[in-house]
Amino acid sequence: MTDEILAVASDPAEREAELSLRPRNIDEFVGQPELKEHLGIVLQAASERNEPTGHLLLSGPPGLGKTTLAHVVAREMGANLRQTSGPTLERAGDLAAILTNLEDSDILFIDEIHRLPRPVEEVLYPAMEDFELDLVIGKGPSAHTIRLDLPRFTLVGATTRAGLITGPLRSRFELTERLDFYSQQDLDQIVHRSASILGVVIDAGGAAEIARRSRGTPRIANRLLRRVRDYAQVRASGAIDEGVAALALEIFKVDHKGLDKVDAALLEALVVKFRGGPVGLSTLAVMVSEEPDTIEDVYEPYLMRLGFLQRTPRGRIATRAAFEHLGETVPEAAIRLFE
Repeated sequence: MTDEILAVASDPAEREAELSLRPRNIDEFVGQPELKEHLGIVLQAASERNEPTGHLLLSGPPGLGKTTLAHVVAREMGANLRQTSGPTLERAGDLAAILTNLEDSDILFIDEIHRLPRPVEEVLYPAMEDFELDLVIGKGPSAHTIRLDLPRFTLVGATTRAGLITGPLRSRFELTERLDFYSQQDLDQIVHRSASILGVVIDAGGAAEIARRSRGTPRIANRLLRRVRDYAQVRASGAIDEGVAALALEIFKVDHKGLDKVDAALLEALVVKFRGGPVGLSTLAVMVSEEPDTIEDVYEPYLMRLGFLQRTPRGRIATRAAFEHLGETVPEAAIRLFE
């Protein structure tokens, strides 16, 4: 993700700001009511039994709160959080080193768990089920296996591509939950909360304008809030109202539907250059200078939610709504695709 709005913060100050906006407990977490209810029951039951909660798998698009929920689980259980990600665990020994350093009741959070290499994933099976670790000592005919006991820990896995989680790994999670995109009302509440933490003066109109353009994603809402705050500080009085928010987001190329530069480039390629399609994913990726996986996982889901794009066996197709959004006339060939 190269776009400023969607990219994970790489600057230390930006990361610190994002961490400070995270809810500290489940009551502060806004949205996802069913997930909160399920998680609340599981955490309370485990706490009353004075034992670690069961392993938890969280799935959903980027920026919806999977990492935040891992922190919430750790705080609710009064446990330490150990954090890593699937791509960084290249060898079984990498995971073994982490597992053997865990303490009783620790929370191990593995982001993008679907990207674990198969040998690493297989190390998890006995660790999750029996809290034991199988190690192979030596090579060749003299090699033998030893089994080490592990402390009882809770694994929280997060994935943006639940379909890539293997069956054996998925079956070892006791609770599997999917995070959905947030409603306008929930995002409005998140913007107000974040503005209060950041010390930003914002009215209902300003918060609503930011929430409306946040693509149903809290991470983006907080990112846009900080950009609007900067604009208000430099170009306005410092306070954010609807007009200030709209002007700021126009400067940062976020339109009234929440579409950014990459979204606009994708729609323009489909509508203007290919007259509605169908167009292959790899061709679109070349046109907008993005990775195919990023387009498929980050940009297309929102365009499909808006009804601007369809995936078909022949390729991607722009809908009538996409032509209307760009102010383009629908060609006859595209009209036949809609029928």
